Amino acid sequence: MGHASSQAAGAEHSAAKPIGMLVAAVGVVYGDIGTSPLYTLKEVFSGGYGVPVNHDGVLGILALIFWSLIWVVSIKYMMFVLRADNQGEGGIMALTALARRAAAGHAKLRSLLVVCGLIGAALFYGDSMITPAISVLSAIEGLGLAFDGIDHWVVPLSLVVLVALFLIQSHGTARIGILFGPIMVTWFVVLGALGVYGILQHPEVLQAMNPVWGVRFFIVHPGMGVAILGAVVLALTGAEALYADMGHFGRKPIARAWFILVLPALVLNYFGQGALLLGDPEAARNPFYLLAPSWALIPLVGLSTLATVIASQAVISGAFSLTRQAIQLGYIPRMHIRHTSSAEQGQIYIGAVNWALMVGVILLVLGFESSGALASAYGVAVTGTMLMTTILVSAVILLLWKWPPLLAAPLLIGFLLVDGLYFAANVPKIIQGGAFPVIAGLALFVLMTTWKRGKQLLVDRIDEGGLPLEIFISSIAVQPPHRVQGTAVFLTARPDAVPHALLHNLLHNQVLHEQVVLLTVVYEDIPRVPPSRRFEVDSYGEGFFRVILHFGFTDEPDVPQALKLCHLDELDFSPMRTTYFLSRETVIASKLEGMSRWREALFAFMLQNANGNLRFFNLPLNRVIELGTQVEM
Repeated sequence: MGHASSQAAGAEHSAAKPIGMLVAAVGVVYGDIGTSPLYTLKEVFSGGYGVPVNHDGVLGILALIFWSLIWVVSIKYMMFVLRADNQGEGGIMALTALARRAAAGHAKLRSLLVVCGLIGAALFYGDSMITPAISVLSAIEGLGLAFDGIDHWVVPLSLVVLVALFLIQSHGTARIGILFGPIMVTWFVVLGALGVYGILQHPEVLQAMNPVWGVRFFIVHPGMGVAILGAVVLALTGAEALYADMGHFGRKPIARAWFILVLPALVLNYFGQGALLLGDPEAARNPFYLLAPSWALIPLVGLSTLATVIASQAVISGAFSLTRQAIQLGYIPRMHIRHTSSAEQGQIYIGAVNWALMVGVILLVLGFESSGALASAYGVAVTGTMLMTTILVSAVILLLWKWPPLLAAPLLIGFLLVDGLYFAANVPKIIQGGAFPVIAGLALFVLMTTWKRGKQLLVDRIDEGGLPLEIFISSIAVQPPHRVQGTAVFLTARPDAVPHALLHNLLHNQVLHEQVVLLTVVYEDIPRVPPSRRFEVDSYGEGFFRVILHFGFTDEPDVPQALKLCHLDELDFSPMRTTYFLSRETVIASKLEGMSRWREALFAFMLQNANGNLRFFNLPLNRVIELGTQVEM
């Protein structure tokens, strides 16, 4: 009896856990795509595209939205992109690392894939600014339907909500995160209920599930057909977030939540809005809110605002995670990363990113003033990132998974064709306000490539005047300097050359420690490196050791903690016996061959303001000595 009851309890627990994961995934992952019904059909029919609000026009648009959700999200992302995980981690930078590994034997292709990844990442930051702005604006615009003359308060109220959201970021999302899941589940249930309410008025709207209506729309409106995809794609915003947040939940809970709750709720709501338009073409000014009964309008505005705040939170958290991955992979200068949860490693806060996003969001709200105006800027960032993801996934499928080209080509061509059409439809928007994410993305791309190239040049310049380690150790054996007790750890990018900090210390202080460790930190193209592979150590004799620490791009690079794994008898890394020597380089732009002068000056500025090794590697403040050196580039 007791055995049976414990089995039942275990079964109940195992059943509850997937449900809990599913609810949590709905709360974190689906906020962005889940709030798309607020503005998608409003933009399609009121955005100046000239789509007729009649039977054929409504069914044609609904068919395009329905089959876009099936092809892009259900098939491309759920069945293929989510399988291209990097040890469970997703997102454009994790995918770039995976593609880079897949193309290891093809140098030019590898460089091209990295460029695609950086473009996608740069556009994702643009998306991270636009999502909070358009989502919160579209939610609060519902107040204009409930109260006359309140329209001029939409922008100030949106700014209050958004600024408050950014101000609470430093406290972490662990506490309020518990509420996200139930609120978003409620949101999707309400979406579905509203949709059913609308469909019951005009059931003929369900004919739009037939793709013929979408094809017919293209035939009847050939010029408008491609252009309207620029508005239809708003129904897909947030598809990239599904992949970016995979590391928190895994593929299965995200896929289950999509097929069980999110997809049905979205389809019902879009069809319900379409049914409303069949009966009342005037409702095109805001079909989402006008679908609700008048008594439900104010509660719906409140729920929409909560849902859009949650959607914004997910995108901001995604920007933090993407930044950390880019820092570890060497594409962004080091920044101070604060962990806001002792339980969840993924919950981090990066102040510089938070305030930069906040300024961008405020400027967007003040500049565009409505969700309709912002919609023109939105599609460019979303479709650009989706296209880059498809290119990178294609490389993984062909080179890493080694699918037969005859089997993979039709599928990949289909993905590229649809993404290419969506991107082409959004290109004209660049001159209608869509320039913002392009300019922001271009600026970030320049910053990332300048930093990566500059760091490589810096290492090369330092190496030019470097002294080979073997020659140095031989000279030490012939003319030994005074040795003092303890362990000196010199951080160096190249373990086979003498660090400048070591030469400066010997020149000025004329002493060497008993144990000298040349420490190099290496970041792998995987999220996490197991402790068993963290440490490599070689002894050179004369008290010299080479230590290489391996970290993944989501690992916390805590050097003192990692050094505790060293069990070599000759090495003692106890805190009071270990001193860390760092070299701080000052870059001087010169006429030497490398980068253009303006990029060298930009790199010098970035290097000067980057977070130093001391904080980044969690080194003890009272055991660090920094020695400066000037480098011409």
